[in-house]
Amino acid sequence: MSQAEIASLVAADLLRVERFIKLDAVCSVDAVTEISRHLQSSGGKRLRPTLLLLSAGACGAKDDSPIRLGAAVEMIHAATLVHDDVIDDAEVRRGAPSTNRTWGNQTSVLAGDWLYMQAFRIAIRQRNFRLLDLLIELTQTMVEGELLQTQMVARLDVSEKEHLELIERKTASLFSVCMRFGAMVGEVDRPTEDALASYGRNLGVAFQLIDDVLDFSSTEERLGKPVGNDLREGKITLPLIRALRQCTPEERRAIETVVREGGYETTPQSQILATLQRYGTIESTLQTAREYVDAAADDLMQAPESRYRHALASILQMVVDRDR
Repeated sequence: MSQAEIASLVAADLLRVERFIKLDAVCSVDAVTEISRHLQSSGGKRLRPTLLLLSAGACGAKDDSPIRLGAAVEMIHAATLVHDDVIDDAEVRRGAPSTNRTWGNQTSVLAGDWLYMQAFRIAIRQRNFRLLDLLIELTQTMVEGELLQTQMVARLDVSEKEHLELIERKTASLFSVCMRFGAMVGEVDRPTEDALASYGRNLGVAFQLIDDVLDFSSTEERLGKPVGNDLREGKITLPLIRALRQCTPEERRAIETVVREGGYETTPQSQILATLQRYGTIESTLQTAREYVDAAADDLMQAPESRYRHALASILQMVVDRDR
């Protein structure tokens, strides 16, 4: 299915999600409302609520639960972006000034906290304790991921296992819960629900691995933020992890210099990219992403046959091909 065909499946419901967020993101403190609306209007593909809506459609959901839960997961995602930008001292998000640059760190952190609480409020309205438990567990997992990342900053000895665990906590866990929520409000058995959650997890890992690659190989116009930002911030991602196992002492010192200086003044970004290309770690990371996509495709076969399942299958290839 094409991107337009997938969009047509959920367009009406996504519009309802947007309206729900707009109504539920109004706070008595104007700054929080402004930040919420800034995030809502700043672009983004709404991939997470889209996954939830497609999962719900594939599983035969018949009420408005996917709309409310789609808003909740998008608020969780927005909260993590706000907090990440504060932690990373980011200046740009999706091509626009980050919230911390516009409103300051303190207000941004509190706005992120408010969005988390509002997502929980929406989940509570479902009167389903399992949904709430999953949302709380998800938030804890994502916060643990952020804490793990702070411990890994500027470490050139980060292992593949550590990096993949970080991805599972920070990115894949939310994808997985989106798919599980869709299945839970539908009419499928627990094994099918588990398979769809596994699809989300595998898709999430692949999505982040592609991000790892794009951070080196894309452009600022496509990314909406500076290229090479991960290494500038001391984040050692999979292409670098694999290159560091093979590179010369001189190449390693060049990477260390970028981390130490927090930029590419001494060592240009093009030199780092050339090192990754020399050892084939861009392509090997893409291959690993494809393996996770293949696993997600296998998971998806347990879902009932429908156009929603076809859309979820098509999303897998779109994730691998995006922005390249």
